[in-house]
Amino acid sequence: MEIQQAYDTYKPLLQSIAYRMLGSFSEAEDAVQDVYADYFRLQSGPIENEKAYLIRMLTNRCLNVLQSARKRREVYPGTWLPEPDVRQAGETMDPAELYDRDESVSYGLLVMLEQLTATERAVFILRESLQYEYSEIAECLRKSEANCRKIFSRAKSKLNPLAAAPAPSGSTEPLVATFIAAARSGDFGALVELLAEEAVLLADGGGKVRTAVFPIYGKERILALLKGTLAKGFFGDGEQLVDVNGQPGFILYSHGRPSSILCFQWDERQRKAERIFVVSNPDKLETVLKGIKN
Repeated sequence: MEIQQAYDTYKPLLQSIAYRMLGSFSEAEDAVQDVYADYFRLQSGPIENEKAYLIRMLTNRCLNVLQSARKRREVYPGTWLPEPDVRQAGETMDPAELYDRDESVSYGLLVMLEQLTATERAVFILRESLQYEYSEIAECLRKSEANCRKIFSRAKSKLNPLAAAPAPSGSTEPLVATFIAAARSGDFGALVELLAEEAVLLADGGGKVRTAVFPIYGKERILALLKGTLAKGFFGDGEQLVDVNGQPGFILYSHGRPSSILCFQWDERQRKAERIFVVSNPDKLETVLKGIKN
C-alpha cells in the first residue's frame, strides 16, 4: 500500500487510538503526523501488516508523549481534564469517522485512565478498545505476554468498572434536562434526587477562568457550589445540548460565547450521577468546539 493510501485508510483509527492514549486532540493529531513522517522516512520496502506496524509505531510515540505530558500536568493549575469529544446532538457521522464513534470511550473512563501509568494505559487500550491478543500487545510493547497480562490486570483493578461502559441509552437525558432547568430557575430541589451522596464535581479552568481548583466531594457541597456559582453568573445566558463522548451533555454560553462544557458519569445501579465534569479552559473549548454550530 502506498504511503498516501495508508494514511487515508488508517488515519481515523490511529487518531482514535491516540486520543484515548493522550486525552488531547491536538497531541493526538501531532502524534499521528509524526508517525506518518517517520513511516515515510524509514520505509525501505513492503511491510506485511501495515496496520499493526503503524499501531505499534503510534503506541510507542504516545508513550513518549505521555511521559512529558504527565510532567506538565503535575504543575497544571487545578484539575486537568481530558478534552471532551463534542458532537452536535443527533449528528450524522461521516463514514470515515464511524470507527471513532462506534468505539467511543465514555468521558468518565477517559478521566479515570489518568490514574494509570503510560504503559498500563497502552495495554488497557490495546486490549479493551482494539481487542488485541496478549501476543500482539507483547510484540507491540516489546514485553512478554505474561507481563502484559499482569499489567492489564493491574490497570483494570485501578478503574471503576461502572465508568468503563457508557450509560444506557436514555438514562442521562433527564439528568441533563433537570440540571439545565435548575440552573435557569435557581431551584435545585429536583437535581438533589439525581445526585449520588458521594458524588464528585471536577472542574478544569486551566488557571484562566475561575473554577473549583480542587475536586468537590459530596452532594451537599456540590449543591452549595452550584448555588454560589449561579449567583455569580457562571451558568451564563444560554445552553446547547450536545453529545459528549457519545453521551448527552451541554455547552453553557455567556454573551453568545461558549463558557463551559458539562457532562456526567452515571451510576446505573443507583440511577444517579456520581461525577460531574466541567471543562471551562478557554484553550480546550476552542479546540473541541470548532465544528459545533450554535
